[in-house]
Amino acid sequence: MVTADEAGGRPPGRSKRADAQRNQRKLLTAAAEVFAVSGVDAPIREIAARAGVGMGTIYRHFPTRADLVVAVYRHQVEACAEAGPRLLAEAASPYAALRQWVDLFVDFLVTKHGLANALMPDAEGFATLHTYFVDRLLPVAERLLDAAAEAGEIEPGTDPYHLMRGVGNLCVGRDSDPRYDPRPLIALLLRGLQRAPRA
Repeated sequence: MVTADEAGGRPPGRSKRADAQRNQRKLLTAAAEVFAVSGVDAPIREIAARAGVGMGTIYRHFPTRADLVVAVYRHQVEACAEAGPRLLAEAASPYAALRQWVDLFVDFLVTKHGLANALMPDAEGFATLHTYFVDRLLPVAERLLDAAAEAGEIEPGTDPYHLMRGVGNLCVGRDSDPRYDPRPLIALLLRGLQRAPRA
């Protein structure tokens, strides 16, 4: 008996694997959205409802909350890293791409709040994640800054690590005060990078 996959020239397991990957991405996106609003301690049933799956599906993929938090963290890092080149290609200017990327970076940082507490028993694992985060995103920030400087839109010489650290520090207050919105201050920071018009 010939399966639909075989008739289409695809190995039988390939579409199932692709479906599983799509479902996992959907689940991680839903979890990230819930974490951004309710923190990493949000009820699993809330994540399942947003993803449109049963709780058993989540536990099958991620047996512990820490597993889910780490997977969301990595998923968000990759999304943020992949957005950099795309924004440079699509945005109106390199500076516009930088602003849009920083906005995505802020979304990621808000999602990340509570990560340390969720991984408290695994300090080494947390350190490994931080290294992964820096190694993956620092070159993206550097490329965006260089492109904006080459276009004459910002002053050259901004250290990408300092920019990321500064944005991160402005986001810290969101943990203890949900009324606090770091974005106006971050917008002010980015305006400060712009090159002053020449007389």
